[in-house]
Amino acid sequence: MSRFGRRKAKMIGICLLAMLSSPFIASITIRGISYLSVTANKINIFNKQESETVISEFKQIDSYPFYEDSILSYGFGWEEESEDEVNTGAKSSASTNVQDVGVKPYPENLDNVSGDVIQTSFGLYGGNKYFNLENSGQVMNNTSHSNYELFQESKLKPEFKIELNGEPQVLLMHTHTTESFEPYERNFYDNSFNYRTTDPTKNVVMVADEIKKQLEASGIVTIHDTTIHDYPSYNGSYQRSAETVKAILAQYPSIKVVLDIHRDAITSDGNLIQPVTTFNGKKAAQVMIISGCDDGTMGMPNYMHNFRLACLFQQQMETSYPGLTRPIMFDYRKYNQDLTTGSLLIEVGSHGNTLEQVRYSGELIGKSITNALLTLT
Repeated sequence: MSRFGRRKAKMIGICLLAMLSSPFIASITIRGISYLSVTANKINIFNKQESETVISEFKQIDSYPFYEDSILSYGFGWEEESEDEVNTGAKSSASTNVQDVGVKPYPENLDNVSGDVIQTSFGLYGGNKYFNLENSGQVMNNTSHSNYELFQESKLKPEFKIELNGEPQVLLMHTHTTESFEPYERNFYDNSFNYRTTDPTKNVVMVADEIKKQLEASGIVTIHDTTIHDYPSYNGSYQRSAETVKAILAQYPSIKVVLDIHRDAITSDGNLIQPVTTFNGKKAAQVMIISGCDDGTMGMPNYMHNFRLACLFQQQMETSYPGLTRPIMFDYRKYNQDLTTGSLLIEVGSHGNTLEQVRYSGELIGKSITNALLTLT
């Protein structure tokens, strides 16, 4: 069984045990959904001061509600690529058929009721693998590094400088360019749609467009590459996107930051989860940053530099817009993050989020990372 397969099996077993022993099980709705709403604003079941143990200079979390983890995504899309594909970018045997087969339009009618869309807000997480960052935000540590070690690393700034000199500093791109969303807010979804489209106004390209607007408004020159890497073939996406990024970095060596903009896929009992938070009366999709760690086999020796940038972005987003983020996922993933010391993957919402929700998140992400990068000038 693969590492991810073992991890998923372990998580399922832990969650089942927690469900059987949890006093909260009586709160499960009549739909039989095996999770609870996790917004701290609506369910006041923990107190931050009482649930933190101070260990040296940082706060180690010991008792935020564990059940949130039962529907925490592990960063895969609607479909998984092979483990080798995710970790190394190796080209799969299924990735050779990439000829142009035409566009994949966004469906006009999505009215078949296939299941519920459940709107919720992910709050603070519990368990020994989580820790709070110095200012705000959390990290989920799935590695052998200690939380204390990572906390100390999180206080360091990236070792590059952002220059406001008219040369490109940031690259926005998409390994899974066709990832898409719900058309609008409603309480059901139609499973005739697999949440993939080549329409750039209705996939993650639209989200990155909003991020770019904010960066460039502050003088941070940004390139947004919209090459489709995951259609018609999904496997091989990371290998193809690596070639795209390498070519752009060769053309523009001034680029310091490469952000691979995705969307997540979170489900529970056949229902879609729509993780949202609200700012200025508007709903925004919650965001998760993934920062990869090298286990010694991935050729990514400078992964801690990426982690520093992830923590800088996370703290800025949570300071500016509390509740916008889910914990940084620090895990044994590569995701082409060996290509720069400012490479990260950002999951903007899930396939249960709406186009308008993720568009607004793109604006908020853009404002936040602009402010973060300006501290590196």
